[in-house]
Amino acid sequence: MSRSFKALLALAALGVALILWRLYAGLGVTTAMSDGYPWGIWIAFDVVTGTALACGGYAVAILVYILNRGNYHPLIRPAILTSALGYSIAGLSVVLDIGRWWNVWKVPVMIRNWNVNSVLLEVALCIMAYTVVLWIELTPAILEKWPDSAISRRALPILDKSLVWIAALGIVLPTMRQSSLGSLMLLSGPKLHPLWNTPLLPLFFLATCLAMGYAIVVFESRSHGRVGGSVLRTLQQIATWSVFIFVVARFIDLGLRGEITRILTLDLYGVMFWAETALFLAPLFLKDLRGAILLLLAGALYRFDTFLVAFDPGPGWSYFPSVPEIFITIGLIAFELAAYVLIVKTFPILGGTAHQEN
Repeated sequence: MSRSFKALLALAALGVALILWRLYAGLGVTTAMSDGYPWGIWIAFDVVTGTALACGGYAVAILVYILNRGNYHPLIRPAILTSALGYSIAGLSVVLDIGRWWNVWKVPVMIRNWNVNSVLLEVALCIMAYTVVLWIELTPAILEKWPDSAISRRALPILDKSLVWIAALGIVLPTMRQSSLGSLMLLSGPKLHPLWNTPLLPLFFLATCLAMGYAIVVFESRSHGRVGGSVLRTLQQIATWSVFIFVVARFIDLGLRGEITRILTLDLYGVMFWAETALFLAPLFLKDLRGAILLLLAGALYRFDTFLVAFDPGPGWSYFPSVPEIFITIGLIAFELAAYVLIVKTFPILGGTAHQEN
């Protein structure tokens, strides 16, 4: 066990301890959230940004299952693992953000009480359903560790026959979920700054999450070096030109809404807007790993700004994450990284097997 892995486990253990304290003591004692800021970094970063970073499985599935690009198939399992861990952490973060967290089980069960007009309901159901779908998609890799077991012999053929339906759900659910995140912030009305408050916000969130999904796959694949460079270069080009189109569409949208002059005001909002734009355009000039990292930072900043920086509940309200909020987030990230390393070393995720190739 390396020192870095031990450090991840230590941070994860600290996060677990703080999570238990938060669940026992409540939100008021452990967080800096308030009536003005009903959510903080657990939503803005762990959920909104984290699930976009976890869209690698979604992005690659579109290439493999919709566009039938078989040469990207070796990327599927690492991407799905990242997505499964990311969405699981996001689901836990949602539970942490809920005051009466012990009632969360009622969301998927008490159908008669659903508010079908609620965007939050759609977000919650999509997170729950997609997390389950991702772990089902990853199940063959786990079963292939013991190919001669009775469970593997029975389950693998069933999973193979169900793949088309599982893959379809794995594309529909995140499409709904990412666009709904944009719709959610539209409900804040004038509290959201005009540079981010646009009817196209659901489409912008969906477009940037796809680009971030391809970028995270490039980042991971460059790290373990088991996929050909030409495949990754194509993925990065898709991601780069996608965000370029997004940036152009964003400027056009500002012009059509009569808000383009706001980018000339170099207050906090203007500076953050230009920081996002610079990071989104940087991959046009920086290729490979550096370009992928900058694109991920751009997408993360765009989401973080939309949910926290550009949101103004009115005078008298302010928010900066408390120490427990920060260290719980660090602990969750550490746990996700440690789990990824452990699963990759234990199961056929990167190399795959003959079953996967078939």
